[in-house]
Amino acid sequence: MNTYVLVHGMFLGGWCWARVVQHLITAGHRVFTPTQTGLGERHHLLSPSIGMDTFIQDLVNVIEFEELEQVILVGHSFGGMAATGAADAMPQRIRRLVYLDGAIPLPGHAFAEQLPEKIRSRRLAAAKETQGTRCFMPMDPRLMGIKKSQELNWLRRHMTPHPVKTYLDPIQLSQAPAQGPPCTYIRCTKPYYPPANISGEQARKIPGWHYLEIAKSHGCIINAAQTVAKLLQEIPS
Repeated sequence: MNTYVLVHGMFLGGWCWARVVQHLITAGHRVFTPTQTGLGERHHLLSPSIGMDTFIQDLVNVIEFEELEQVILVGHSFGGMAATGAADAMPQRIRRLVYLDGAIPLPGHAFAEQLPEKIRSRRLAAAKETQGTRCFMPMDPRLMGIKKSQELNWLRRHMTPHPVKTYLDPIQLSQAPAQGPPCTYIRCTKPYYPPANISGEQARKIPGWHYLEIAKSHGCIINAAQTVAKLLQEIPS
């Protein structure tokens, strides 16, 4: 039996992992899907103070209070940032860090620095204030490769604004991710997701990392949940 902590990306919440969770639990694993402060069912907590440190502490608290050990910590998309921060804060609890088309942070740098200039500028220009907090408004889920109307409608009903501060905060790490717990990078290639390309290319070149590609879209946790669950169970110990 494995213990998984699955970390969602921008605009989402723990709810987005529902299909993956179903497969993992059926196979006999323990699964935790924390929702980061200000998003999903915790959107009522949205405030200007929410930053990258908040998101990291969300994950650290789950691992500490649930007394989890030997965790397979999975960060999808932007979730790779906080997942890396949590692994850095408590490496003794993490068996493996998995990036699922996720962002690999550089110590002392913000996620925004990883993005192509056009994407970064467009997102920042479109940010709006909600509940007194500058936020990005939910993206069109079709950009993640979601095509089925039922899945698109489900996502649109649940996606919430994302605080800009988490995007601009430099992440504080004691060491580079390559020096921490063992890592796996799963890159989605059908199609490639532009915001993840820098991290994907970086992961391919890091000695000792387990790198693989899947012919699925960035929204694989929704439209290829069984494939994702199977891959997570096959990751090396």
